[in-house]
Amino acid sequence: MKLLAHRLIRDVLDFPKAGIVFKDITPVLLHPVAFRETIDQMLGYARRRPVDVVVGIESRGFIFGAPIALELGVGYVPVRKLGKLPGETIRQEYALEYGTNTVEMHKDAIRSGQRVLIVDDLLATGGTSKATTQLVEAAGGEVSALIFLVELAFLNGRELLTGYDVYSLVEY
Repeated sequence: MKLLAHRLIRDVLDFPKAGIVFKDITPVLLHPVAFRETIDQMLGYARRRPVDVVVGIESRGFIFGAPIALELGVGYVPVRKLGKLPGETIRQEYALEYGTNTVEMHKDAIRSGQRVLIVDDLLATGGTSKATTQLVEAAGGEVSALIFLVELAFLNGRELLTGYDVYSLVEY
């Protein structure tokens, strides 16, 4: 059975640049039944893993990660782009097709030994997700699983996450 979200995700051609087909999840967010079904599916997977804290990756990972943390009764940690968090942070740089980018989280956000669920909307090349696993582990956390709404399998992002428990609801 396909999720309602699968039917609602729309392709936006040439966004953010020519040749890219952007998978737009905003119709899922506009549809309360599809949004609830998506959260429920993610929760169903998450509940079968040990989770002490949820990490959401900027920015659409926040949309899914926060309600999952609330439902699980655990804390929530945002991973943000460089320079967006106040206070002391740890950071991880990762490669892009042309250049690099950096993500960071508060240094005290994850305690040693905590089991961490990482949530984002999209797994593409895997760079941001891999950098986030490195941040979690640098803080002393253990990655329980990574959950995504959409996986662009043809970009092989899962390969960067070999050895981790990776789950996606919709695959292209």
